[in-house]
Amino acid sequence: MKVLLISPGFPADMPLFTRGLARVGATVLGVGDQPQAALDPDAKDALSAYLQVPDLWDEAAVVQRVREWLGGRSLDRVECLWEPGVVLAARLREAFGLPGLTVSQAIPFRDKESMKQVLDAAGVRTPHHYRAKTKEECRSAAERIGYPLIIKPISGAGSADTYPLRKDADLDEALELLEHVDEVSVEEYVEGEEFTFDTVSANGRVLFENVAWYRPKPLVARLNAWINPQAICLRDIDRPQIRLGRELGHRVLDALGYATGFAHMEWFLTPNGEAIFGEIGGRAPGGRLTHAMNYSCDVDLFTGWAEAVCAGSLSQDTTKKYNAAVIFKRADGPGKTVRRIEGLENLMTHYGEHVPVIDLVRVGEPRRDWRKVVVGDGWIVVRHPDLETTTHMADRFSTELRIHAE
Repeated sequence: MKVLLISPGFPADMPLFTRGLARVGATVLGVGDQPQAALDPDAKDALSAYLQVPDLWDEAAVVQRVREWLGGRSLDRVECLWEPGVVLAARLREAFGLPGLTVSQAIPFRDKESMKQVLDAAGVRTPHHYRAKTKEECRSAAERIGYPLIIKPISGAGSADTYPLRKDADLDEALELLEHVDEVSVEEYVEGEEFTFDTVSANGRVLFENVAWYRPKPLVARLNAWINPQAICLRDIDRPQIRLGRELGHRVLDALGYATGFAHMEWFLTPNGEAIFGEIGGRAPGGRLTHAMNYSCDVDLFTGWAEAVCAGSLSQDTTKKYNAAVIFKRADGPGKTVRRIEGLENLMTHYGEHVPVIDLVRVGEPRRDWRKVVVGDGWIVVRHPDLETTTHMADRFSTELRIHAE
């Protein structure tokens, strides 16, 4: 099978998906804006050919360049696991007559307002929402919905440029910060816990599903530098409240016509036990969450996704064995250079057998900007069959492992 993969070298997990395709026997052709020499070794080794384009987001030009580059060679699939390229992938599929999301199906995965309109029509509970392009439209939407609110870009990813609003002054401040954004969604703020629903599907069948618990909500973590955020892939996803989110997720996939590939949904569980949709991406999750899923089952979902795409199956045993928590560390202190890492040795003495991954900045390296890099100054995975034990370990790594910048 010949698979054209958009952006095989970026973001950080993409080389692992590229390698996964090669491992299941696919011929992998890459298209990206990075020089081939700059690609991660995993991506370079897995690619049979690579086309560098000057502007990955000039869709018409990319389609034309790919057509000329292929020179009549056929393709079987076009895939993209990076949020900004989902519509480009659909454009290429339509140009070459290939299966997968069409442009009209892909747009709701990038346009949050269109996404919610499709789901509203399908009877899925979404936050009350309005599209807005001007400050006046934002204020009108706020008046209609009522505080508390969320304002965020229509085509954003993660929690970037997303702000909670509890009064008019918050809205005025957010509007100044969002002047560089062309269009926003003004939405009801949903109180409660936030979870994910992550799936690998093939031909309309869900082959693997995961629920991760954000601690705290990503928006809260994004607005507070001192927080070391966590996401816990839950072992028991059959609990009644968690099943509500899974059932919601299946309805969302059906409504959006998502048949094959990785999908990453976020949903809320309110204090009164209601499951409310948040948003969904037709791609793998970021923030090392695929790694945490792997450690929860002792599998390789980078290759599992590739098998689903190429063969319509997932042959690995994906039984949940552990709760797996990924913790992202943020340095403290006034400086720009990491000078000390404290507490790790003691934590490893107590919990080392439950820690499959430690990937931290090194002493002497620059401190990372936590507002731009989800993993911050490093990440750790802890896992255990018992959820309370897992959360206890995760909390200790969050608070007792200290990275100092001076």
